[in-house]
Amino acid sequence: MDAIAAQLLRDQFLLTALELHTELLESGRELPRLRDFFSNPGNFERQSGTPPAGGALGSLGSSSGLGGAGGREPGAGQLNRAGSISTLDSLDFARYSDDGNRETDERVAVLEFELRKAKETIQALRANLTQAAENEVPLQERKNYKSSPEIQEPIRPLEKRALNFLVNEFLLKNSYKLTSITFSDENHDQDFELWDDVGLNIPKPPDLLQLYRDFGNHHVAARDVVDASVGVEDDELEADTPILGTVPVFETTPQSIEQCLIVQKLEDQISVLNSEKWSLMEQIQRLESEIDLLKNENFAVSAVYGAAPHPSLKQVPLTVSEDNGRYLDIKSSENDNKHGNIEETSLASSAEVDSRTSKDDILNSVPSKDTEKPSSCAPSSKSSVHFDKPNRKLSPAFHQALLSFCRMSADSRLGSEVSRIADSEKSVMLMLGRCLPHIVPNVLLAKREELIPLILCTACLHPEPKERDQLLHILFNLIKRPDDEQRQMILTGCVAFARHVGPTRVEAELLPQCWEQINHKYPERRLLVAESCGALAPYLPKEIRSSLVLSMLQQMLMEDKADLVREAVIKSLGIIMGYIDDPDKYQQGFELLLSALGDPSERVVSATHQVFLPAYAAWTTELGNLQFHLIPTLLNKIEKLLREGEHGLDEHKLHMYLSALQSLIPSLFALVLQNAPFTSKAKLQGEVPQIEVTRFPRPVSPLQDVAVIIGSREQLAVLLQLYDHQLEHEGTTGWETLLWVVNQLLPQLIEIVGKINVASTACVHEFSRFFWRLCRTFGKIFTNTKVKPQFQEILRLSEENIDSTAGNGVLTKATVPIYATGVLTCYIQEEDRKLLVGFLEDVMTMLSLSHAPLDSLKASFVELGANPAYHELLLTVLWYGVVHTSALVRCTAARMFEVSV
Repeated sequence: MDAIAAQLLRDQFLLTALELHTELLESGRELPRLRDFFSNPGNFERQSGTPPAGGALGSLGSSSGLGGAGGREPGAGQLNRAGSISTLDSLDFARYSDDGNRETDERVAVLEFELRKAKETIQALRANLTQAAENEVPLQERKNYKSSPEIQEPIRPLEKRALNFLVNEFLLKNSYKLTSITFSDENHDQDFELWDDVGLNIPKPPDLLQLYRDFGNHHVAARDVVDASVGVEDDELEADTPILGTVPVFETTPQSIEQCLIVQKLEDQISVLNSEKWSLMEQIQRLESEIDLLKNENFAVSAVYGAAPHPSLKQVPLTVSEDNGRYLDIKSSENDNKHGNIEETSLASSAEVDSRTSKDDILNSVPSKDTEKPSSCAPSSKSSVHFDKPNRKLSPAFHQALLSFCRMSADSRLGSEVSRIADSEKSVMLMLGRCLPHIVPNVLLAKREELIPLILCTACLHPEPKERDQLLHILFNLIKRPDDEQRQMILTGCVAFARHVGPTRVEAELLPQCWEQINHKYPERRLLVAESCGALAPYLPKEIRSSLVLSMLQQMLMEDKADLVREAVIKSLGIIMGYIDDPDKYQQGFELLLSALGDPSERVVSATHQVFLPAYAAWTTELGNLQFHLIPTLLNKIEKLLREGEHGLDEHKLHMYLSALQSLIPSLFALVLQNAPFTSKAKLQGEVPQIEVTRFPRPVSPLQDVAVIIGSREQLAVLLQLYDHQLEHEGTTGWETLLWVVNQLLPQLIEIVGKINVASTACVHEFSRFFWRLCRTFGKIFTNTKVKPQFQEILRLSEENIDSTAGNGVLTKATVPIYATGVLTCYIQEEDRKLLVGFLEDVMTMLSLSHAPLDSLKASFVELGANPAYHELLLTVLWYGVVHTSALVRCTAARMFEVSV
């Protein structure tokens, strides 16, 4: 050992040497080499430059002194050396060292070592204090209290500290924080953070709620039946079950002080019971031999080989308390010992018997762990379970010894669970709650979704909120990175859970799990959170939907970098919009809509058009804001873009707003139908008219299908029939919604179109598609009677206006190509094609004769030439120019050939 110390000092492992010196000092084997080294201040002056006089000696001397005191009773010499602790704190090694960082680290390590030793000393002293507190009440005084139960024993300091700890714990768990703070202040001499402050050698009892519930589970039964709860201990479990039926037992609990009084009363009877036990065992063997002679094949005997020779004998079912397997509830009837009747004992449910119980005592009293196992394998029921007894004459002791070779043990956690078969729904839930946290980590990741039904069922039915929270936490963390199928399975389970438990528990138990993972590092987890918010929306309180859930989704939309997550957020927002009913959230929803439309990801924008925008439009329609706020706001934003874009138009934003308007067309048309004068006449009677397949443009989402918005395809068919009849014969009088479209929406759109630069091919294409979808949705009659006349009024195509068109820039703007490609191409019947050809020929003629720029005509040819169906039509127009009498028109036709080629 001295050689090791010398090597440590030689290699400058001073902390290790100090640790070794302290341990040797504690064990009484101090090495002179280490003692001299750490007592000599000169050793440390060489390492630390020129420290203050006595600083190193005092500090390191105190270090060894304090370390030596750790774990032992402090002696006088050690207490004298403890005064130099402050010197070590004030010593600055780095100031006098060339390597300040190293010396600072060594100083920290020394301080940590001294702190650890000081804590060990405190723990040892606390243990002694606990023992002293337990022995504080004189023994004679305790005997007086035991002999007189009606006299209340004064509370001991240890008991007071334990009760204070439990009371404070109860206050904190039930959110009485201010009361807990006041309670802690009034008990300033006690640390409520650690149970060890009460007593290191005292086990922590259950909380107050559990003690109360356990106390309520025990009650004094009827006159002929009594309940008893006794701990299974080596020196207490002596009497056989039939004998216990005659013992005057009383109710108690494992934690109650009254147990001591009951044990005191039972001690006097143990000796008498032991003597009677052997005589009863002989009686049992004699009765067993008589049973062999009985002719009844199905006569039952118990697992401990207790038997009854007469059917009138009374039973004593031995049942196990559900709260704690170590305590047995023994229900017995009055025993008539005069006639030698022996009560039959049967095992109603398996019990977890303390492994310390001696085999001899178990043999002579109740079934042991090993004899319990076969019975626990049978299905439990409310009635006694009986087994056939072999026709043998072996002694019970031999049977017990023989069964001991069955390797069955309940000593482990799993063994105890296996030995306790649940006999009620509540027991099953409690068992699953205990076992599932141990099962989940050992299941392959690819198969963990198989556990979802078990986890959810247990979380639904488990009585303990803490266990339910743990199970739901396991559910959301079941798979590290769940794929689509696994997430769908988890979501399905969450919805089933929500349907079963109701909105209150969904808010209190499921939503916190979502909130915890909102910033998880794996996008699959955040994706699960986003999808959960939408899936759970129908089952949440409406206040939570419009506040907490909406805020969560808004945060994820603004902060999450994963496109898939933001796409799921948009879909969930759409679902939320379908359930929200707080008008104050309308503006927040509009801001979210604009953010979603402007998202850089195409997936997010597509989800916005498919889910979020239609759902928001439906809510807007209910609030009456569709035609008075949402559509006008988008139009104003488009006009603002065109005003600011004279030198450079932001085509991306223009596309964003215009595509949003295009997605709102089905909702607008549904609103027109629902507010029509003929709505009250729309009843499903007789044969329902058919809707043409090409009547409406193909919707990008079911939510943009007019039939879905109206309610059914049959109802839509009836409304369409009345709609066409109204437009063709009765007009729009009194039809406020349609009048708004004709008198306000269309003029504003045509005005916007006139401001577009015709050279912007993308803008021309976007507006052409918008007008095409608008005309197709509102129908041919509406297009011919309401849309075309307004365009024709603006364009004024007639021969008398040829001279004036030179100064009229309408024909040179985007109005011409948008009208030609967006309105005149909506319907492709012969008259429609002739109308388109005539319009293009007139434009060619007027632009040529007025010497105006041909950009609008070129844009029309480019847009129409992109569709092969119009190639023949364009050739017809060009041939018209070629054969025209005017050279200017023929020249224009030649230029158009260049564009077409």
